[in-house]
Amino acid sequence: MSVSPVKRQKMESALDQLKHHTTVVADTGDFNAIDEYKPLDATTNPSLILAAAQMPAYQELVDDAVAYGKKLGGSEEEQIKNACDKLFVLFGAEILKRIPGRVSTEVDARLSFDKEGMIQRARRLIDLYKEAGIGKDRILIKLSSTWEGIQAGKVLEAEYGIHCNMTLLFSFAQAVACAEAGVTLISPFVGRILDWYVANGDKKTYEPSEDPGVKSVTKIYNYYKKFGYKTIVMGASFRNTGEIKALTGCDYLTISPKLLAELSKEYVKLTPTLSIKEAQACQLEKIHLDEKAFRWHHNEDQMAVEKLSDGIRKFAADAIKLERMLKVDVIS
Repeated sequence: MSVSPVKRQKMESALDQLKHHTTVVADTGDFNAIDEYKPLDATTNPSLILAAAQMPAYQELVDDAVAYGKKLGGSEEEQIKNACDKLFVLFGAEILKRIPGRVSTEVDARLSFDKEGMIQRARRLIDLYKEAGIGKDRILIKLSSTWEGIQAGKVLEAEYGIHCNMTLLFSFAQAVACAEAGVTLISPFVGRILDWYVANGDKKTYEPSEDPGVKSVTKIYNYYKKFGYKTIVMGASFRNTGEIKALTGCDYLTISPKLLAELSKEYVKLTPTLSIKEAQACQLEKIHLDEKAFRWHHNEDQMAVEKLSDGIRKFAADAIKLERMLKVDVIS
């Protein structure tokens, strides 16, 4: 339904209304987008950093990261790895100048099945932030939601006070294991779930309320609120504004600049679709998952198995591309 120009002047945009019910996070490494939409938090990943690092505006950060890698010395491989870590932190530090909340920085996806490797890399990133004068309270370390990643998150939270954001989350089993591990935040993906169902089923379009990704996040949110888990639910990976509006009331939503722009130009009334009160009344049973049960339940969800492995491969591929880009500078 279109809104008259007079009503539009009095009415808040969909984005402004959303901010009343949900914490809006910018899913980008582009500082200009963060300045424009003023989110509380921001998330990054290897793909976003790769895209931003190729923009001329951020060449200085790339140069600083390469200089840091060279300064530490070691083999060419070590220099590139240190330059990569530094680049992630440099982007994070710049983003933190523009937001009041936290930035998410991702551990290399190639460590997704290496619990100790993830713990060490996470602590290294936190140390780099500390060197830059930034405390761990403003950082969320992103880890793949494999069994090993979830257990790494459990250790980082409990033993080191490092807050974790569990990403590439597609199954209910992953969400339950993350809650039991006591991590700070999860990023259940919406759009990538939709992609799988469109590619593998007869139905090619879904109403927002029937969107498989929306239904997945809704179930996870209801489960967490019904059983009193403190872990924050942050819907991620959106394909359209309909998915976002259908999750109004979710704790956090991380949104790309393109969809933030669309929401800022939409003038429709938003009402929360998720609420603690409704969650507490829903019919869900509490379950416990040890490693064997986790692996079985996750394995039973074909979509989740395929999308998790696909997501790890894609993030790893972009990490390799970023390293190749830095390698040119390191050896020059």
